[in-house]
Amino acid sequence: MFITHTDFSVSSTVEFVALFGVSVQTGVIMIEFINQLRVRGYTIADAAVEGAVLRLRPIMMTMLVATLGLLPAALSHAIGSDSQRPFAIVIVGGLLANLVIGDFLLPTLYVWLARDDDKLPEPEAEDSFAH
Repeated sequence: MFITHTDFSVSSTVEFVALFGVSVQTGVIMIEFINQLRVRGYTIADAAVEGAVLRLRPIMMTMLVATLGLLPAALSHAIGSDSQRPFAIVIVGGLLANLVIGDFLLPTLYVWLARDDDKLPEPEAEDSFAH
């Protein structure tokens, strides 16, 4: 909002809360996926890289759907856009930042902070419904 010189409003505050929830959920899913790869025998670095690569498409698809849908509202300067523009700018900018942080910075931090003796989750059954 600072970059676009947009005023902070109630609708943008609500969207910051929603965006925070989406960002936390993306991070938790990424870390859980990396941990599952480590349980399967991947090294810390290999699990982080593989997790980031495999989660890139779902994160990008989620980001692109919302961003492309709200881009006209974020760029609008027509009558009535004063209430919709801050809402859309928060979502568009926040999801772009979430992509960079969630898929590039988070796995990097994971490699720096994870240890070989970390307690990992129990391995999931791969073919539990096959029988």
